[in-house]
Amino acid sequence: MGHGPDHRGTVTFAGVLVCGLATLAACGGAEAPTNDTATAPTEPAAAAALPYRVYVTNEGSGDLTVIGGGTHEVLATIPLGKRPRGIRVGPDGMQLFVALSGSPPAPPGVDESTLPPPDRAADGIGVVDVTTEQVVAMVKAGTDPEQLAISADGARLYVANEDAGEVSVVEIASGEIVATLPVGDEPEGVRLSPDGRLVYVTSENDNQVSVIDTTQNQVVAQFEVGARPRASAFAPDGSRAYVTAENGGTVSVVDTATHEVIDTIELTGETVRPMGIVVSPDGGRVYVTTGRGRMVVAIDAATNAQISSVEVGVRPWGIALSPDGALLYTANGPSNDVSVVDADTMSVVATIPVGERPWGVAIVE
Repeated sequence: MGHGPDHRGTVTFAGVLVCGLATLAACGGAEAPTNDTATAPTEPAAAAALPYRVYVTNEGSGDLTVIGGGTHEVLATIPLGKRPRGIRVGPDGMQLFVALSGSPPAPPGVDESTLPPPDRAADGIGVVDVTTEQVVAMVKAGTDPEQLAISADGARLYVANEDAGEVSVVEIASGEIVATLPVGDEPEGVRLSPDGRLVYVTSENDNQVSVIDTTQNQVVAQFEVGARPRASAFAPDGSRAYVTAENGGTVSVVDTATHEVIDTIELTGETVRPMGIVVSPDGGRVYVTTGRGRMVVAIDAATNAQISSVEVGVRPWGIALSPDGALLYTANGPSNDVSVVDADTMSVVATIPVGERPWGVAIVE
């Protein structure tokens, strides 16, 4: 898919435009994309001193935007492959794992017989070295990968294969698929529990969550949630999980000891479609993007009550928090930008143009 006007590197701060500088660097690595140009920072010493970096997958343009934490400056754009969506940081913080898919986009209601055939050679998990900012490997992980989780020891991937209704469990070192687990139709959200023992997988069409025991690599429980669940997040102590339901307009609160829904939070606002979700480092707040509702909603985790909201870009999906919990970053697909939100005041402090159809967000200290 072609690009529109390229505004990447230009950041909006309260109506003021600040232009970031960039140079070109080569991008190589095993099975890397043929488009081998990537922008790179011009001031390595300053970039190295950044408290963290924000990585945004761009589904439409097939690349990864790198943003300086705190500066809101675009530092680099890394070519990835077809339809990059889910993104996770490896346990050591040195690698990123990105779900790439050769399946054509198929929005709800589309006649799939009219779509072009999938490019299965493009399916896989791209491995990005955060130091060299290059794709260094491609791990095959079943068809149509959408989201993923990484085991606590960094040895295995748990990958949602959207078209197959399965999760592939992959040994990273060997590339072997060691288990294929049925998890319901159109699995999407994949999240590892803080202790590394469990993986929660949402099934959009079956309105359920499957629970995978990572010691057995087996599904040990399933439970129902709201209509079209998209994502989940765990409280820092692992005692609770939160599951968004796009069509239900709700967030399910789950007791992870029993895998039972103990509360259902109905979000308020116009056209609320809960999508991405993240929990603050202290566990006190839960933040939810609302898709077509254009908002980020804050929930008090003690009362399970919606306490504030802020409008961001068009159809926000992916969301991440800075390591100190001070700033939220949302990927706004149709508006091709990232909103930076002050989590305390719930106000937008910057808007950063990125690639085409930004989808997932990850942060590396």
